[in-house]
Amino acid sequence: MRTVDGRVAGRRGQATRQKLLDCLSEMLSSSPYRDVKVIDVARRAGTSPATFYQYFPDVEGAVLEIADRMAADGSALTALVEGRSWAGKAGWQTAQELVDGFLEFWKKNDAILRVIDLGAAEGDKRFARIRAKILNSVNSSLADSVAELQSKGRVDKDLSPAAIAGSLVAMLAAVASHQKGASAWGVKQAELRPSLAVLVHLGITGRKPTR
Repeated sequence: MRTVDGRVAGRRGQATRQKLLDCLSEMLSSSPYRDVKVIDVARRAGTSPATFYQYFPDVEGAVLEIADRMAADGSALTALVEGRSWAGKAGWQTAQELVDGFLEFWKKNDAILRVIDLGAAEGDKRFARIRAKILNSVNSSLADSVAELQSKGRVDKDLSPAAIAGSLVAMLAAVASHQKGASAWGVKQAELRPSLAVLVHLGITGRKPTR
């Protein structure tokens, strides 16, 4: 691990760098992204702005570091789809576990995901790339599942696997990002998961789940 000027960071330097990232993550949970300043992050970490700039060019650079790490963790979502069965009760379990994984991942990383969505919406290609990295792996696995079911004659061959998968992933991401606002729709948290799982199962198989 190197500093901004190319020097190799020692154990103490790496610990300081990680503390800065941890403090920034905490601040993003309670403050608007645009309001977070280098001096505030450094103060919270018990160090100086000069030390912050040894490891990151600016707050945005540190945010991108956090986002990249989070995106790498998001690759685990693929395992909830890849190689899983969509037949019978196993298909219902697959749908439920995918929904659970999505909602938990978004809940755990809510603050940084909000920043990623903001940056992507503003046209920042770096944030858009990270968002795509999180969603594309799941999208590809779901598309493969639909294509496999089509090859077995279980799903209409005129449908586009990529379009079905993309629609479902967009739905999951949108609902996951609005979990806190579900009550405004008159929806209880306990009702969200099974409802989403039914929609996912219907979208992939074209059939109601076997419970």
